[in-house]
Amino acid sequence: MSDQWTVMGVCNVTPDSFSDGGLLDSVDAAIAHSLEMVDQGALIIDVGGESTRPGAEPVSEQEELSRVIPVIEALAAANSKARISVDTTKLAVASAALEAGATYINDVSGFTIEPQIAELVADSGSDCCLMHMLGTPQTMQEDPHYEDVVAEVAQFLSERVEAALAAGIAPQKISVDPGIGFGKTLQHNLDLLNGLPTIVALGYPVVIGLSRKRFLGEITGTERPEQRVAATVAANVLAFERGASTFRVHDVKPTVDALKVAAATFARDGR
Repeated sequence: MSDQWTVMGVCNVTPDSFSDGGLLDSVDAAIAHSLEMVDQGALIIDVGGESTRPGAEPVSEQEELSRVIPVIEALAAANSKARISVDTTKLAVASAALEAGATYINDVSGFTIEPQIAELVADSGSDCCLMHMLGTPQTMQEDPHYEDVVAEVAQFLSERVEAALAAGIAPQKISVDPGIGFGKTLQHNLDLLNGLPTIVALGYPVVIGLSRKRFLGEITGTERPEQRVAATVAANVLAFERGASTFRVHDVKPTVDALKVAAATFARDGR
């Protein structure tokens, strides 16, 4: 296990995200929040304009563009030390985001909704994250079923990596994400966390996105997402111990502090 890690701060410019929808309702608010996360240690800011919470309704291409592009442009102009990621499944949004200053495409569909994004990533030389999702945000929590969730997610990610490589994306530009909470029950999520070494064994950096998610509330009995910070931190430390290297979170400072301690401890005992 490496002691190298990166925190990706969440910047949702949406009215309906499960935890922070509507909080960043202007470009100024989004930039202020993003720069605060950078000051707290985020090295990537992930800008999203379409909620992917369970049951979320899709938004039009134009609406998503109008939400994310001004924020990406302003964040790029701020010359912060963080890289800019766009959280999208739409080719037009990904393309415009790269032109506006993003250098990372975070696609929750693993390039299955609009496969042409893979060619865009290859041509631009940007980084990407390929995530597993069962179905769509509208259907993913309707009785999700797996015979072996770890094996099936690993197989899906392996296939998406092969598709990315075939499109010309350099191996060092690819990360994978098992998609905690995206078409998974509580037990599926726990199995994936426990089975992360199988995902790590694919040979690509593993991004983990479990910040404030419902399954943590099920375990702890906390109804409100903003009350799940401690549970998020604990789960991220466990994911780090199992080999995850990028942590997508709403609460940057406590995550950074916890990972510093975990990394120092693991380095000290030779892991």
